Amino acid sequence: MNPLPVGDSKALRVALVNDYEVVVRGLAAMLHAYQDVVQVVELDLNKPVAEVVDVALYDTFASTQGDRADVHDLAANPRVGRVVVYSWNLDDVLINAAITNGAGGYVSKGVPASQLVTALQQICAGGPQVWVGTQGRPAITVGDWPGREEGLTARESEVLALITQGLSNAKIADRTHLSINSVKTYIRSAYRRIGATSRTEAVLWGVEHGFRPDRMRVRHPEVPSSDDGAEDDGSVA
Repeated sequence: MNPLPVGDSKALRVALVNDYEVVVRGLAAMLHAYQDVVQVVELDLNKPVAEVVDVALYDTFASTQGDRADVHDLAANPRVGRVVVYSWNLDDVLINAAITNGAGGYVSKGVPASQLVTALQQICAGGPQVWVGTQGRPAITVGDWPGREEGLTARESEVLALITQGLSNAKIADRTHLSINSVKTYIRSAYRRIGATSRTEAVLWGVEHGFRPDRMRVRHPEVPSSDDGAEDDGSVA
């Protein structure tokens, strides 16, 4: 599916929101080929959106889901036209709760980049709010995440990131909407990949490999990272 023209073909101004720089950088790279219709103007990591944007694309990696305060507060930001939740969690109850919570749209992480762009355009044009159409097709692994180069899957990385943040298994399950058994399975497989035998070892490994949340705002992310106008407050545990 090709992105559709919107109105006067003016590019949508988009802010990418997540706690991890590697995640928003990967998403920005994914959207780069469509910059004639989607302009990424800001990356926000534990920072409020500062630019006036048509869309704040909220990536739920290691973050709260669309039914929680983060999305509600983002939707209340007068600089943000619409909040679109970008998530692997496609439960109808959760999706409806996110929309009720102020999200203007909800898009599956399993859609290809072209369909993500089309979804953003359609949502902003008043079209369908929910884009989860991957039934019958294998999920597509897109974007980037901490530890990908070490062989961690996106879900293993997310669980390890939350362990590094100090969350218990029960809190990880609550945040990710995974079952406790699924959380334990991802923990075991992540430990095998990184060679950890305890939670303490996993946390130390996570700290050393970029699994603590970042805190910065990056304006003009299309500029090389060494000179992109980043406002960096350092990492937070």
